[in-house]
Amino acid sequence: MQKIIVVGGGAGGLELVTKLSKTLGKNKLAEIILVDRSRTHVWKPLLHEVAAGVIDKNSDGVDYPIHAARYHYDFQLGNMSHIDHENKTIHLDPLPDDNGDVLLPERTLTYDTLVLAIGSVSNDFGTPGVAENCYLLDSLKQAERFHKALLNQLIKINQLSDSDSSLKVAIVGGGATGTELAAQLHHVANLARSYGMPKMSAERLQISIIEAGPRILPALPERITNSARAALHKLGIKVLENTRVASAQKEGFITSDTNLIEADLMVWAAGVKAPDFIQKLNIFETNRAQQILVNKQLQSTLIDNIYVIGDCCGFQQEDGSWVPPRAQSAHQMASLVATNFINIQKSKPLKSYQYKDYGSLVHLSKYSTVGSLMGSLSNSSMFVEGKLARFVYISLYNMHQFAVHGWFKGALVLLSRKVSNIVGQKLKLH
Repeated sequence: MQKIIVVGGGAGGLELVTKLSKTLGKNKLAEIILVDRSRTHVWKPLLHEVAAGVIDKNSDGVDYPIHAARYHYDFQLGNMSHIDHENKTIHLDPLPDDNGDVLLPERTLTYDTLVLAIGSVSNDFGTPGVAENCYLLDSLKQAERFHKALLNQLIKINQLSDSDSSLKVAIVGGGATGTELAAQLHHVANLARSYGMPKMSAERLQISIIEAGPRILPALPERITNSARAALHKLGIKVLENTRVASAQKEGFITSDTNLIEADLMVWAAGVKAPDFIQKLNIFETNRAQQILVNKQLQSTLIDNIYVIGDCCGFQQEDGSWVPPRAQSAHQMASLVATNFINIQKSKPLKSYQYKDYGSLVHLSKYSTVGSLMGSLSNSSMFVEGKLARFVYISLYNMHQFAVHGWFKGALVLLSRKVSNIVGQKLKLH
């Protein structure tokens, strides 16, 4: 029986093992193993909502062990640190518990086919002080860490007798993560009044978005940028464009022209790259973003039994551009690889990957949703905002739930989330 190991349970990895388990695994044609360093999956586009505290991993997350038991694949908790492609093995580091004791020993897993879906991490571009002073939103653990710090700061400001005191938050990076987090924090500051912090409000919150380029949301059409910028200005959020950060210090960010942007909480959300350890493996061709280069079937250019999907995949299109690190890219790649694995079993030719851009949406909490939808019959895009844009945005999350849980359970999960949003608390306080 063929053994397929998928490393990384993000949007692409989890959808892939689900598809393979329903087909090859169910028919005893392959043994499917998922490896991830976390016990819980949360859709990465929602991590900023976990950080703000408006969603809870217990209701919006997927527990890998439970999901694995339901779909009959094997889940291995651990961190992959090495690949021996000649002997077809991967090495998992020892896993410590909260006290530093060894919970799981180091392990070696063998494979016939390996799929890397290890995602991406923030790119600080070597900026001094970022690692020491800034919060990142690459993982569930990091999002929860920021949320605890945010709650502490809200409690602190609420207790101060000086009504003029405020909480200063500076976010580097004017992409979707930075702009969406800023809007959610504004919403949370107002919510806090109903959750034991009567003196807290958005008026005591100062948020700055710092973007090195000429405009926020640079990957999206300028009309979307202008609409989002107007919505942020209306909320009192400062948008500092053409502002490059030279270093991060305890007091705040120092710009290239030596100005200090004061901050109690600093977030770095400027750019992504594939994890650094990929380079250290020294077995792949990579691009400037450290992504693993692949062929049209998403196989590594140097090792054909290693496939790569999601943010760590470097797929260059015919026009020279790289497929962007988005959830829709990972979804499409997972679907193609699943189809090709089935084709291999049936001795059919492999299909080639072709990225289809269905547009992009930016959800600014309850205040606004803007974006563009790509036409299926042409390369033109349609600007959307308001209720229609919000409906499409929610639909993207719903599609992920259906891919992971199936239509019936996926519908139940979404219904449960809807009920929880109505009757449950709006702000997570722990």
